[in-house]
Amino acid sequence: MRKQVRVAAIQLAVRIADLSANIASCEKLARSAVQEGSQWIALPEFFTTGVAWEPKITDAVETEDGAAASFLRDFSTRHGVVIGGSFLCRISTGAVRNRYLAFANGTLVGRHDKDLPTMWENAFYEGGDPGDTGMLGSHEGIRIGAAMCWEFMRTMTARRLRGRVDVIMGGSCWWSIPDILPGFIKSPWEKQNVLNAIGCIQDTARLVGAPVIHAAHCGSIDCPFYGLPPLRYRGHFEGNAAIVNAFGQVIASRGHDAGEGIVCAEIPLDTMPAREGIPNRFWMRSRGFLPAIAWHYHGWLGKLWYRRHVRKTES
Repeated sequence: MRKQVRVAAIQLAVRIADLSANIASCEKLARSAVQEGSQWIALPEFFTTGVAWEPKITDAVETEDGAAASFLRDFSTRHGVVIGGSFLCRISTGAVRNRYLAFANGTLVGRHDKDLPTMWENAFYEGGDPGDTGMLGSHEGIRIGAAMCWEFMRTMTARRLRGRVDVIMGGSCWWSIPDILPGFIKSPWEKQNVLNAIGCIQDTARLVGAPVIHAAHCGSIDCPFYGLPPLRYRGHFEGNAAIVNAFGQVIASRGHDAGEGIVCAEIPLDTMPAREGIPNRFWMRSRGFLPAIAWHYHGWLGKLWYRRHVRKTES
């Protein structure tokens, strides 16, 4: 087993579509992690924008030459750390991907594009290439994988990473059940939603046999209810920045009500023999009634909007 390494996961109180403010907050939080001795730092999925139904998010789409990638590269150079996070990235074909980049000491370790957009995310990007396994590369002999949000909810993520990585870097932008529902319905659904948000990360760590450094968003959400214009979605990001060991045990975590901050812990970055078989099904856990409906409805609407307003024709 390798020596213990101090790692950190950031929990960001994101400002939707405000690229400059979010990068500034991430830099401040990442500096705090370095001051606490962290050598590996995970930023959330969509660390530059967050995601809600806000069309101006498309104005913050970047390329790998933009501010997001430059921040990751420069911070890792300046502080001699491994740091990773995802942002909406336009590629040469005109498509937009949810792209995770990890840098170590100023050098790109690798990239991973999220396999399938979740719900209204379909309005802003499309899924990655089928051959993208989520394996980023290695640093000092440590094999690094990446996974984001509902990738942790799908068994194919564990299947493609099992036995191939020593640590998984990742993050989520996980929404709560909206407040529009009556309490007697919302309460049990939200309880299950919270359990899924942290439980699927534990499941993936245990089934892959590798620790997870998982960053997250927190804060409230208030936006139009996508596809139902008279209504508004009011809720919050679930948080759950966490360090989870290779046995699926949560070593450190931060709930959404704790607000913005970091979690740090010392863990061995190493693969452990996975003791369980990966379930023979698509979803790691039941999504629940409302998320299952939103998966299909928002997915269909989102793809239409993306094709009309976001994707550019290849030149």
